[in-house]
Amino acid sequence: MARRLPPLNGIRAFEAAARHGSFVAAAEELSVTPAAISRLVRLLEDRLGVALFERHANRLTATPAGAAYRAGLTPLLDGLARLTAEVVARPAAPVLTVGVGPTFAIRWLIPRLAAFTRAEPGIEVRIATGGAAVPFAEGWSCNIRLGAGDWPGFAADRLVSADLMPVAAPALAVRLATPADLAAATLLRVAHAPQDWPRWAEAAGVPGLAAAGPVFEFYGQALQAAADGMGVAMGIRPYVDDDIAAGRLVAPFAVTVPKGMGWYLVHRPEAATDPTFAAFRRWILRAAAAGPPGTGHPPAPAL
Repeated sequence: MARRLPPLNGIRAFEAAARHGSFVAAAEELSVTPAAISRLVRLLEDRLGVALFERHANRLTATPAGAAYRAGLTPLLDGLARLTAEVVARPAAPVLTVGVGPTFAIRWLIPRLAAFTRAEPGIEVRIATGGAAVPFAEGWSCNIRLGAGDWPGFAADRLVSADLMPVAAPALAVRLATPADLAAATLLRVAHAPQDWPRWAEAAGVPGLAAAGPVFEFYGQALQAAADGMGVAMGIRPYVDDDIAAGRLVAPFAVTVPKGMGWYLVHRPEAATDPTFAAFRRWILRAAAAGPPGTGHPPAPAL
């Protein structure tokens, strides 16, 4: 049922005038003119159909109805003021801003992030996907970066290693019995990582493998093309772990080559004492140790 309430401005004007016994004093309290107080009170009386004041030349007296109304209104308005102050003073939800590259965000962090938000519903998580481009931006709580773990002035926790392994759609992978079979396949490449295929081919015993095929800007694009059957992509762990676990991609060979880098949780040393960041750090280290979501175990070690 809808509440039938008079206008709040009229209520405030009447209560202040009744408490002070003066339109002038009420006007000073509410930062309006005495004429405005008089008009608001008159509108309230018209709305209620009840006279609230007896107006005299030099004084203002509440009628019995006005006195009773004021006696009930004052504690209500005091309570409303206290409630409003409590709401305004209540601290906002802590914000955790994570810088991270777009491919790592999509293929590793986001599939796991729901577990963190369920565990820490009071923390507002913001993902800034410029993490691969800059070491650390103003306002970030942490940054997930690919590197060797050495960023001067920052602390870094190793999350996962970056390991190279070719991957293909299941229908294509069955035709790849040995690394030499790649010579007849379309090899998908990543523009900023031209040495991935030669490095892996050398370790796999096919150093003359010609890496000629479509070139993509990001690993995620090449991996999607591989899943769609376009060719064989040079996968990089952990980008491919979830797809392999789900059967979308297959690693046809047992040769996995360390890239010599890994993903690290990079943060300012003093952030370790911040409860919001500390909660995220504990969670992400556990998530990194657990491997792909739902497996309960870490990925197999590189050969």
